[in-house]
Amino acid sequence: MPTSRLTSGNLPGSSRRSPLASPVFRPEAASVALWFAGSVRRFALAASLAFVACAALVPALADAQENAGAASSAASTSDAVSGVPAANDFDARQKTLDSRTEENNYRYGVAQHNCYSKFFVNHCLNKAREDMRVVAADIRKEQLALDDEKRVEHARQRDEQAAIKRAQYEADAPARAAQDERNAQAYEDKQRQHQLSQAQRAAEAPQRAANEQAFQQKQQQHAIDQAQRGISPSQAAANQKAYDAKQADFQRKLDEAHQQAAQKAQERTEKQQRFQQKQSEAAQHKADVEERQKQAAEKAKQKQEEQAKQQQQLEQQQKQQQQQ
Repeated sequence: MPTSRLTSGNLPGSSRRSPLASPVFRPEAASVALWFAGSVRRFALAASLAFVACAALVPALADAQENAGAASSAASTSDAVSGVPAANDFDARQKTLDSRTEENNYRYGVAQHNCYSKFFVNHCLNKAREDMRVVAADIRKEQLALDDEKRVEHARQRDEQAAIKRAQYEADAPARAAQDERNAQAYEDKQRQHQLSQAQRAAEAPQRAANEQAFQQKQQQHAIDQAQRGISPSQAAANQKAYDAKQADFQRKLDEAHQQAAQKAQERTEKQQRFQQKQSEAAQHKADVEERQKQAAEKAKQKQEEQAKQQQQLEQQQKQQQQQ
């Protein structure tokens, strides 16, 4: 490397004559040369680390490219049969483009590493960058074409779904019309029933008025009777309050009885469900036991048959040995 040629003669006691030891070599030039040598050494170290990192990605990139190629070939075969691009074809092509991008980046990293071992470093780096950009432009062109095909395919699928929905809507039109007719008929029936109810209520209005008048008369007669018996309004209010309290207590006890009955009914239902579950588990257990017993009997039978065969073979062997 250039660093070894620049610095090999600077070591103390070296037998080689360095350009820096020349009487015509100026100190400023020596400082520039040393700075350039250090910079080249640092660039070489960084490039070596990048090369090692890229080399570690080689197996993964190769496997990804191989898998993408296989997927792409399989997808293209299926598309050739069907004539319609499938989603897996787009995925395979996208994986292929991604693997090509990764490979292009890897090659660019390797080229950068190799450029630092050449004399014209900048020219080599510019050429490597230009090559990388050419491949990236090609990949970008294919990516744009793939995106256009995806958009076309998605639009086609969207149109197909819309056509299917329209056909379904048109096919359901007679059923909707029949349902609308039934709804209209039901609405008309409800309107006629409401009109009949209104007419009946209007016809019963005199009777309701007579009943209301009779109730008022009974209330007045009841107040007159209480006054004749000497019951004051405060006593009547207390009696009514006691009656209401008694009725409320009765209603409370009735509600509690209903709640207890509902709770007991729920407990009976849960017990019945648990009993049925236990019965089903017992039946399943019995079936499992019978199945295991059946399997055990079959295995025992097979074992006996095998033992009988082995015994028969052993007897045949003994007979053959005796005959020999």
